Parts: sequence; structure tokens; C-alpha cells
Amino acid sequence: MVEQSVSNERKKELAQIDPFQESLLKIMAYVKEYKKQLILIAGAIVLVAIVFSGVMYSFQKAENTAAQLVSKALIQYATINDPEKGYLETKETFQNIFTEYANTKAGKMAKVKFAKICYEASKFDQSYQYYKESLEILKNQSHLENFLLASLGHVSLARKEFEEAEKYFLQIEKGKTNLLKDEAIFALAMLYETGNKVGDSKKMYEKIVKDHETSMYRPIAESKMAKIK
Repeated sequence: MVEQSVSNERKKELAQIDPFQESLLKIMAYVKEYKKQLILIAGAIVLVAIVFSGVMYSFQKAENTAAQLVSKALIQYATINDPEKGYLETKETFQNIFTEYANTKAGKMAKVKFAKICYEASKFDQSYQYYKESLEILKNQSHLENFLLASLGHVSLARKEFEEAEKYFLQIEKGKTNLLKDEAIFALAMLYETGNKVGDSKKMYEKIVKDHETSMYRPIAESKMAKIK
């Protein structure tokens, strides 16, 4: 009787479906019912993956091409000792890069490179334009911000726009990073000295002496302070 009882209970257990089997059967039924839709979804996923790979390849190809064009233009410029001639010889290449590869990293940095070429050729208005555009494009890259602000300050000085120059140098002077800060403070000191703002000029020279002991501008600042009464 005991053996018969165990046997009957065992038969009941075997007759029952465990949770895993039940889930598997449900999935199989779902797949069977929605077979066509699932095939279409799988095909769409594959298609998206193919398109994404193609887009990424296209971006990388454009990036490489832009980098090669910038490098070639800079090498060409370096072989020409005349800034004016160098500007004229590379202008078309850079304009093409700005038009065709504006969204690439190399294309964005190309504006910074060409702005410097414009400055050296005394094309100050163009230099200002490209540095200004570069600041807008690269404003989230903190390691470049002070460099671009300083460049805009010096170009503004060359354009004799002294208030504009002061604005850019002050942004560096009041900023958190010390990159080019001593240069900006020295430029401000010179601006204030030229504008007969003796007190403001002295404060800037004092900042260089006090806060930038290793600066190349420190000896000049000390000399200037000795002359200011």
C-alpha cells in the first residue's frame, strides 16, 4: 500500500509542469503566433546596425581626410617664409576644409590654425573672426578657452580695439585656471599704463610679482613697479 501511494504521488508530480517549462511553452507559443513580426523586427535591428556602421565609417573617413588636408596645408605654410604669401597659398585649402569638413574635430581645429596664419599675415579682421568662431565652437574644451581668449585679446590690440582686448584678458585674469593668466595680467598692466590708469596698472604688476613667481614677465613687472610712484 505504501509503495502504491508513493507511486501515485510521483505520477501526479510528473504530470505537473514546472515553472520553467511553463514559461518556455509560453515563449514558444508567442514566437509561433508573432513569427512574421519578430522576423521583421530582427531584420530592422540588423539594418540599423548596418546603417550605424556605415555612418561611423563615413565620419571616420571624413575625420581622417580633414586631418590630412590640415596637415598638408600647415606643412606647405611652414615651407614658405613669407606670411603674406603663405596665407595666400593656403587660404583656398582651409576654406575647403571649413566648407566640407566643418563637423570634424580636425575641421574645427583648422579654424584655430588658420586664425594664427591670418594674424601673422596682418589679416587681423579675419584672424579675429576665426578665433571668435573657434571660441564658440570649442567653448566646452576648457584647456583651449584661455588660449583662444588670449589670442582674441592680442588680435584686438592689433586692431586697436583696447576695450575689447581688456574684456578678453580680464576673462582670463578672473578665471579659475592659471593657464596664460600671467600673460593676461601683464597685458592688462600694459593697457592700463598706456591709458594712464597708474593705480590699476600697478595692481596688475603687483599680482605678477606676488602670484606668479616663475613667470617670464616677473622681472619686467618688478622693473615697472620700481618706476611707478
